[in-house]
Amino acid sequence: MTSKTNGRTPDPRAQAPTSDAPQAAAGARRWAVLAICCVAAALLGIDNSVLNYAVPSLARRLHPSSTQLLWIVDVYGFVLGGLLIVAGNLGDRIGRKKLLLAGVAGFGAASALTAYAGSPETLIAARALLGLAGATIMPSTLSLVRAAFTDPRERTTAIGVSSGVAAASFALGPVVGGLLLDHFWWGSVFLINVPVMALVLVAGVLVLPESRNPRPGRLDWASVPLSVAGLFGVIYAIKTAARDGAGSHAVWIAAAVGAVSLAAFFRRQTRIAEPLLELRLFRNAAFSGAIGANVVTMFTSSTLSLGFSLYFQVVRGWSPLTAGLALLPGPLSAAFAAPLCAVLIARIGRARTVAIGLALMAVSTVGLGMSGAHTGYAHLLPLLVLNGVGIIFTFSVTADTILASAPRTRTGAAAAISETAMELGGALGIAVLGSVLSAFYRSDLTLPEGLSGAQVSAARESVSGGVLTGAQVAGSTGQHVADAARQAFLDSLHATTVIAGAIMALGAAAALVSLRNVPAVLPEPQDGEGDTGHGGAGEASAARAGDGGQDRPVPAV
Repeated sequence: MTSKTNGRTPDPRAQAPTSDAPQAAAGARRWAVLAICCVAAALLGIDNSVLNYAVPSLARRLHPSSTQLLWIVDVYGFVLGGLLIVAGNLGDRIGRKKLLLAGVAGFGAASALTAYAGSPETLIAARALLGLAGATIMPSTLSLVRAAFTDPRERTTAIGVSSGVAAASFALGPVVGGLLLDHFWWGSVFLINVPVMALVLVAGVLVLPESRNPRPGRLDWASVPLSVAGLFGVIYAIKTAARDGAGSHAVWIAAAVGAVSLAAFFRRQTRIAEPLLELRLFRNAAFSGAIGANVVTMFTSSTLSLGFSLYFQVVRGWSPLTAGLALLPGPLSAAFAAPLCAVLIARIGRARTVAIGLALMAVSTVGLGMSGAHTGYAHLLPLLVLNGVGIIFTFSVTADTILASAPRTRTGAAAAISETAMELGGALGIAVLGSVLSAFYRSDLTLPEGLSGAQVSAARESVSGGVLTGAQVAGSTGQHVADAARQAFLDSLHATTVIAGAIMALGAAAALVSLRNVPAVLPEPQDGEGDTGHGGAGEASAARAGDGGQDRPVPAV
């Protein structure tokens, strides 16, 4: 029997719960859900940063060609970035728990295959499978955390903790890799994933509640290849241009294929009833503002990560493990500061919290960029801590805002959009600001007379090439080359971090504007609240589109 309430959709809270409603996540269980999702996400972060430290060892063992080595390093990111949107939508339809467990099992199996790969071709294929599994895990973890925590304040805290653990995991990669490679073969950095993922799989089966869209509609399979080809092409073009320059035919072909595919994809999404990418989510100021802040953060922070890895290892001459340990306080401070985000949001609001985070990143980035060849670590430590706190103030708030701004039925898709934007932001940061860093280095490098053309070319390629060239040249000339390379790099780091800091400051100002009307407490939407018209209660939201119901900020409670 249909309930009549003046023509309005009945209160969803009075209806029977759907399969998308949080189930059996009360009490301590919801914190167990958070712990499982954090461990899964942490392994992805570690795996994403550990490979670079295993490359020299695996190169000696497998003898890959230069092209094969590039694919070994890059294929994980290509596949992961290209499949995130498809995976997020799939989780909304078949169940986020189901997709997460499938991804965890696949990631464990692919890790074992990677660890024991006997040829470059096998290793490339295994890394591609890791990317596929990672694409299913990343949006599922955030979606399940949101489903488990129905109280808005608890949800903000839980997502903050999840973001903090994810941030810390990226810095743990060099440390874990360094420790394992000091005692075991290169495959050990991947084999360690297997028992941990097995534990996550068992715990997930027993603890995680299922969460999915109760009325998912059909998956638009025609949009899938357009999405994958578009994102893969764009990410490939950006990363290849950052490494090899924009003059390569492969870069322009990939960029053209990616741009055409994405244009066709976006056009299709506006013309079909059940799109793979819900573009109307971007009408929500909270959602689009948070996405923008994430892109700015990844765009600028990627340069600091790249620059300071080189600073510690090449300029200071520290080992990879020591360099990893030196950078660790930043992400660790992020993990510890994450629970404070909910308190800060309640006191000053979301816009100001994000703006403070970006401002802290701007100040600390510029301060770190002013480091010299003999700057004491005690002077760098407070800046690293401030940077980590700034990052988590930004990411924690934006992740919670993105998930809470989207309807419950589309949290997987919303999380995938967020992760894809971050992937693109990071790739663009490396391409653009990395190119700026290289350009300043070459313009500031002054080499002595008497070097061969090959030596000059190698020294101008990068600071690593300059220091290596200096070591190969005898006498004071070699020392002059190495010193000139280090000084040119420091000068380029100074200039590039000032640019990055200015972009962060602009991002802070933009966050104050774009997020200014977003309330401190974003309530858990009921079925259809803020939805985009995918049947059922979502039709009520579509009917309210005329008076802006979807596009207004969710009222505070």
